Amino acid sequence: MSGTSEAKELSLLSKVELRIALADSDAKLELVLKTYLVPLLLKCASEHLAVRNKVISICQHINARIKSLSIQLPVAALLSQFKAQDVPLMRHMDLLYSQQGIGQTPSSERLKLLSIILNGFATDLARSPTDGASLFNLFLKLLPSISLPLKGSKEDGELRETLGLNHEPKDAACIAQISSLLILFTTSHRSAPTEPNSPTTCPGLTPKDYTFLTLGKVDTWDSSKEGGLNLTEIKMKLLDFLSSGAFKDDERFMAAFFASADVNSRISEPGDAILKRSLPKVSLNDKHIVERLYSLYFGNVEAPPVRPSLQIKIIGLLSRSKASSSFPGYVTQLVERGLSLSQPEPRVSAGREAAKLREAIFSFMNWIGRIGSPSDLEAIAPNLVQRLRSYIEEQGWPSAVGDTQISKENTLRGLAYQTLGTLAKASPKKVLLDPELELLHFLFRSLSEDASGGNISVSIEEALGAILNCFADNLTPAMGEKMRSLLQDQAQLEVQEESTSHQTFRIVRSSKYTATRYANRALLYNDLVARWINLLGLFNSKSEIIEEARRGLDPYWYRMLNPSSRGLRADSEKHSIEVSKYSFPGFQDAVLSFFSGSERGIRLNLNDISYEGRKVNATGPAVSFCRGILVYQALSSSAKALQIDANYERRVDAALLTEESNRSTIHEFINSLEVGSLRDQQALLAYTRAAFESIGLDNGKIGEEYGGHFAEMCTLLGDRTLSHIATEVEKLQESILSNRFHIRSVASSAFGVLGSHPVCTEEKIEWLLTSYLKRVDNWKRAIGAEINQVHGSIVALAHLFSRLHHRQRIQGGISAHYTAYIGLVLDVLSGSTDNLLLDGCFSALEQLCLFGALSSGQIPTPYDSGTIVEKVASKAKAGNERAITALSRYAMIYDEVDTLPQGEVAFLSEITKRMYDLHELRQPEVHFTVGEGLSCLAVGWSSKSLLSALDIQGLPPPMAKRHNTLELILDHVLDDAKSTKPSLKKASVIWLICLIQYCGHLPPIQKQLRQLQVTFKSFLSDRDDLIRETAARGLALVHERGDRELKEDLVRDLVGTFTGTSANLSGTVTRESELFAPGALPTGDGSISTYQDIMSLASEVGDPSLVYKFMSLAANNAIWTSRAALANFGLGNILADSDVNGYLFQNPKLYSSLFRYRFDPNSNVRRSMNEIWTALVKDPNEIIERYFSEIMEDLLRTILGKEWRMRQASCAAIADLVQGRALEKYEKYLNRIWTLGFKVLDDIKDSVRKAAMKLCQILSASLVRIVKTGSSSKRSENMLNKVMPFLQSQLEASAEDVQLFSLTTLLDLIKEAGSALRPFIPDLIERLLGMLSSLEPQAINYLHLNASKYNLTEEKIDAERLKSVRSSPMMEAIEKCLDLLDQPTMERFIPRLESSIKQTVGCSRVLVSLSTRHNFLFRSYADQFLKSVERAVLDRNETISSSYATAAGYLARLASENAILTVAKFAERLYFEAEDEKHRIVSGEIVYAIAKYSPDRFAAVAVDFLPFVFVAKHDSSEPVKEIFESTWNENVGGSRAISLYLKEIVALAEKQLDSPRWVIKHTSALSIAEIASSSAGQLSVEDGEIIYRALEGAISGKTWEGKERVLEAFVEFRKRGKKLLDSKPEIDAEMKKIILRESKRNNVIYRRHALVSLGQFALSCELDLFTDVQAVVSKLLHELSAASEEMDIDSTVSGEASSKSMKSITIANALLALHRSIRIPSPAADSDVPEDLFKRISQSLELTRPANAAGATVVQLAVCEGVQEVFGRLEQIVTKGLFATVEAEKASQGYLELISELGDGVETFRMKRAVLLETYSGLMVRGGLQSEELAARKHQVKEAWLAMERASSVKAVLERV
Repeated sequence: MSGTSEAKELSLLSKVELRIALADSDAKLELVLKTYLVPLLLKCASEHLAVRNKVISICQHINARIKSLSIQLPVAALLSQFKAQDVPLMRHMDLLYSQQGIGQTPSSERLKLLSIILNGFATDLARSPTDGASLFNLFLKLLPSISLPLKGSKEDGELRETLGLNHEPKDAACIAQISSLLILFTTSHRSAPTEPNSPTTCPGLTPKDYTFLTLGKVDTWDSSKEGGLNLTEIKMKLLDFLSSGAFKDDERFMAAFFASADVNSRISEPGDAILKRSLPKVSLNDKHIVERLYSLYFGNVEAPPVRPSLQIKIIGLLSRSKASSSFPGYVTQLVERGLSLSQPEPRVSAGREAAKLREAIFSFMNWIGRIGSPSDLEAIAPNLVQRLRSYIEEQGWPSAVGDTQISKENTLRGLAYQTLGTLAKASPKKVLLDPELELLHFLFRSLSEDASGGNISVSIEEALGAILNCFADNLTPAMGEKMRSLLQDQAQLEVQEESTSHQTFRIVRSSKYTATRYANRALLYNDLVARWINLLGLFNSKSEIIEEARRGLDPYWYRMLNPSSRGLRADSEKHSIEVSKYSFPGFQDAVLSFFSGSERGIRLNLNDISYEGRKVNATGPAVSFCRGILVYQALSSSAKALQIDANYERRVDAALLTEESNRSTIHEFINSLEVGSLRDQQALLAYTRAAFESIGLDNGKIGEEYGGHFAEMCTLLGDRTLSHIATEVEKLQESILSNRFHIRSVASSAFGVLGSHPVCTEEKIEWLLTSYLKRVDNWKRAIGAEINQVHGSIVALAHLFSRLHHRQRIQGGISAHYTAYIGLVLDVLSGSTDNLLLDGCFSALEQLCLFGALSSGQIPTPYDSGTIVEKVASKAKAGNERAITALSRYAMIYDEVDTLPQGEVAFLSEITKRMYDLHELRQPEVHFTVGEGLSCLAVGWSSKSLLSALDIQGLPPPMAKRHNTLELILDHVLDDAKSTKPSLKKASVIWLICLIQYCGHLPPIQKQLRQLQVTFKSFLSDRDDLIRETAARGLALVHERGDRELKEDLVRDLVGTFTGTSANLSGTVTRESELFAPGALPTGDGSISTYQDIMSLASEVGDPSLVYKFMSLAANNAIWTSRAALANFGLGNILADSDVNGYLFQNPKLYSSLFRYRFDPNSNVRRSMNEIWTALVKDPNEIIERYFSEIMEDLLRTILGKEWRMRQASCAAIADLVQGRALEKYEKYLNRIWTLGFKVLDDIKDSVRKAAMKLCQILSASLVRIVKTGSSSKRSENMLNKVMPFLQSQLEASAEDVQLFSLTTLLDLIKEAGSALRPFIPDLIERLLGMLSSLEPQAINYLHLNASKYNLTEEKIDAERLKSVRSSPMMEAIEKCLDLLDQPTMERFIPRLESSIKQTVGCSRVLVSLSTRHNFLFRSYADQFLKSVERAVLDRNETISSSYATAAGYLARLASENAILTVAKFAERLYFEAEDEKHRIVSGEIVYAIAKYSPDRFAAVAVDFLPFVFVAKHDSSEPVKEIFESTWNENVGGSRAISLYLKEIVALAEKQLDSPRWVIKHTSALSIAEIASSSAGQLSVEDGEIIYRALEGAISGKTWEGKERVLEAFVEFRKRGKKLLDSKPEIDAEMKKIILRESKRNNVIYRRHALVSLGQFALSCELDLFTDVQAVVSKLLHELSAASEEMDIDSTVSGEASSKSMKSITIANALLALHRSIRIPSPAADSDVPEDLFKRISQSLELTRPANAAGATVVQLAVCEGVQEVFGRLEQIVTKGLFATVEAEKASQGYLELISELGDGVETFRMKRAVLLETYSGLMVRGGLQSEELAARKHQVKEAWLAMERASSVKAVLERV
């Protein structure tokens, strides 16, 4: 049975074999194989060996028959059988024939084959990797011929299904994975690195992968071999296939990524395009992807690492992946290998690539430091930081060694520092917080000593800044000590010019600023070292260090710099919980550390510190700092802690100066220190002494700012502490006599306290008094600085005597001195005119009277109280505040009396009257002094203005009697307030608030509070701003001074008055009454200021009575903030008692109007309305949410209101309302907001337009944010559908602002919108292109029209315009839009773009972008646009035309060959038919662009371009010539290219010789001339004839400029065309006729060149031309001699010779041609010397001698040259009897005479003349000439020349003759 089966099978095979054998043609064989080949191969599975052998035998026969390329094999059936069977032999044969037949498969069937190959590919590969490799190779061979559907089309979307890849996703993934390996594959391979004999591979591939892709054959990728593949083309086609719909983004991602890093731009560009589309859909946090990227970067045992360019790309991707940090081992290895200097990364070349790789590594480490998890960072940060330190140190540290100016190296060093900081910040516990703070020391030393170039310090500071906040709350005590030591050192480092020793680096930059920052953030507020650093920083010359130091000293700013970790703002509430880091240092600790230097071992010296090259003393600032600590500690101990806020310093001042309760608390605290422990006493004494010493520091400069602190302390200290200072009172003398006014005042105050102290003996006091009285006594003679000393002495003595009187120590000798002093003061007061001395007298009166030291009885004669009052009052009336104060204090010594004896004056009343009279003063500030004086005059020491005046412990001095003075003054001022006199009214209201402020605690004021309220209220309607402001302030003070019941009554009465209800107080408000504080609500046009305006506001709400409740909401004005005592009060206190909240809830309409007024244009209105809003609306968010619709509707109604203020406020209010709010809240209003906002953008008022712009910007930002966060969502699409049409329509708005904003918004949307923007792209790009030029400034158009005025050209301007267009944001947006194109959008976009080409300038750039970055989508349209460009390049603007020519070059990359040929013909036609130069330039630019930007396409059709280019490069116009020459030179490899295209060039040039355009005719002729002259070697007969006929046509016709070059080529052709002339002798005769014809031309310029060519032709020609040349020359010489002196030429032509020289040159050239035409046979010739040779010579001499005799030097030179050439030719044939004939002798005689007639000329000419004579002599001797006569004549000539010759070289030649 088995045998029968075998026989059957063999029989069948025999039949098949017979059929194959009988197929006697390829067609028949193809038919047989289609039927029987697959079944035949099926028999390979037979169990019988004979059958299998028979199959193999038949296959061998088939193999011999199918070598013809026309036979098609059944490849589809073969592949199907391969897939279905498992028999290895059968599968091998199937593959073998598939590989042979795939090339002949029709295109229509190839997609089917592709489907067969791809289906089940993963299974095939798993079954047999070898077969899989062959199958993949088949796929690659098939790929180039596959026509893929258009990207984005329906067919493209269904391609995956068409190819069957949907059924088994593994197949697509497998193909994509192998494709990515092919992208990595390179043919320039090397062995794997691990073993010397390892298999061949390439970067990124294992040997197995390499073998798979090459099939184990060398020739697989050699395109020159049969069946070999072109690697670049396959990669490009493979990328095209991967970008199709057959693959998903995650499948194609890796291949695209690899391609994007390829060095070949043809691969990298499409790779980039695919990557951009696929990257957003791929998760970079996929650990499998991240691990593969790491694996590719490092390589493995088998595969070497990928190329450096791809490594850089890999790091870039890893720097975008959070998962990359979860591989600590890889991260560490990457850094170690990348940063190693001694062992650089394998295969990384030095230079830019290595620098880029390291830069990428630094960026990667920064990324890791920012996003890595704490656990990962703890694992890797220490190693990375250490590696970075090593990297820096290896370069040289602290300063880099070598060339520190290499910018790239410096950049990398800077990045290393920055990265170090980022990583250290990410894991501070492991890196930063070591006991020694090593890294911090390293960075600080780097900052101060690293002298590397560039911005290295910026990088180090950035690193230090990154770790700045890592130390707060984390320092152990030991670390704290290290930190303090480090910062102390750094704070005192000074920049050095050079290092102090050879072992250390010099300090190159200061680290003080960074040290100060660290002191403020790393150390606690109570750390005294940190505060010491701050104190030093105050003396720095740099403002940023001073500012940082001040922040460190100020507790408020310290808290701002160091917010609480619990989120509690320490300044938010007065009684907020203190955290330890905000606690103040102890007063005792600070004082003893700063001023003693021994506290806790800390040495913080403040005296004479060397700082910035000078000595500084920081005692003054330290005293001020300790002063704040003292106040805070004192008040905190009694639960009165000061609120820490921005006004902290003012609060400290107020606590010490004006707040009685606080002063009392501080006084008690100081007393406790005085009687406390020894340490407390030492601290208090040290502080007091430091304050005392600070008065005179730095010659008073420091004392001027800080010296007053001692005077403050004197008012609080007891005598016990001051006793230690009082003994040094004499030290104040320098300050008292200082030239600084403030220092004198401060020192005088201290002098009074200390000098009067009990420890000062009477003798010492008398000594002091004597010393200063002497200076006062010298007041009449004092000038300059002496006046200052007199002033200081007067004031100091006044303080001393007043305090001595208070201590009851004026007695004995002191009393005598006092009497003398009183007399001197009154002498100065009455006799001096110096204002400073008078000021001292006023101060003296003030102090003496204040302490009761002066009485009326002590006034010596001839002075009296009246005189004093008159003198002081006169100065007071002039506005002298010191005089006013003195006058009021002088009144304090007089009692209040009801009656006086006759003749006596009531001085208290008199002085009070004088004080009233000061109302006429215009300065408001002065009236505060008057008001303060009235309070002292009325109640003496009971006035709170004197709270800090008592600087001696004990009760105040007794004062004069007062009963009802205060009542009288108050009544008088109230009466004056009713006056209509403006000045009196203004003064009265100020005096009233002073009386309330300083005497408000006394019963007389308390009783009059209601009346005071009425008075102040009446002032609210005054027109004077200051009066209204003061009245508003007065109402607040009245409210403050009352008790609870009174406060309620006042509020009720105030509200009742304005609401029209019954009122207890009189007073009215008119329609013009300004209900708000005038300083807060003056609007300029009356808006929201008067009663009537407020009524309008209330009317909107619907409740007119509501407005009166706002009376209590007036705001403070700046005038009140200028005085510490009044700064913290306002009418807001009334609001606290006003129950209006409930009322507001009943009137919700108010909120919409009130919300709008918060954004009023006037700052005062805004501030006041914000105060109202804040006070009345406790929860703004809840109110806005509740009434959002009402508020929005109101704002949309008022945004187009009549008042500009309303429109502006509405814009700002809407902007605030929508900002940060969810879109759903205002989505229904969005269209209205946009529409109205754009309307207001065109408002007539500039400020309104700005507000509208801000609104639109907020809407725009919101829109962009929404689109960005949901670019693919339905919501963003709906938003864009609503907004985009509106924004696009506004691009054509008439208002420029509207246009610009719409454009800006669209640009922002384009950046972020993504695919949601796709439906709008066609219209959007068209509009943007249209606006590229329309938005240009008008100045550009003006400049374009007036270019010549500014030494510019229109071309330069246009070039810059085009350049700006290319780099403009709009073009960037257009590029972004282009990136979003898909096939359907492209189809809609193409017609828009085509229409835009005719109208806009930027389309050329779009075409370039489409051709390079979007070639997949755009390829099918390239031909269409290449045709459109033909029209665009004809634009009148040359720059635009040039840009479109460039676009044509890029379009050619994608266009078909026919389209390129069409462009070639267009360029050729444009050139040859051009009427002007412009179009010829355009033609050249088109060709040049195609050659430059599409070189491969240009090379493919070079035969159509290069002949034209060759012809055009001979254009007479230099710009045209230049561009065509560039094209030729860059695309031709040598002169042989002319031979290659000779026929085409000649044909084209010959055709254009008949052109009606002279430029074209000449260009063609010149191109033919170059062909004729540049041909190497002898021309063939065929080429010679082609060239000759063209040359003949080129040289015919009349002359033209440059034709001589054609004639020269004609002569040159004669030399190289011998083969042609030999075969066609008649041509030689024709050429003779032509050359003679040309030499007879009448054009004098051309003729001189033609004569030269005639001579050259005569030399090269074998014909005898002498007779013809003689005739030409003879006629010419005759004509020239007969012609006039001037030749008929234009001698003014640039570059041409004058007519006279032209004549000489013409004669010279003619004679030279004549001599060259004398035919002398060569020595090799068999013929004898012609009989008529010497006859012809004689004939030539007959023409030469006359011309030579009359000619110029140029003629004689030509004669020399011509005769020398004749002699040279004669020497070649000379024999002994050559000159033996009579004719020869005659010729010889003629030559000698000709030579003798040569002139002298220059040495060069004389040398030629001598050489000629020498040649003649030798020739005659060798020719046998024996004439003695000629010899004598020759000797005569020689001697004559020798006698005249001066040059030795010439003489030497002559002597040889």
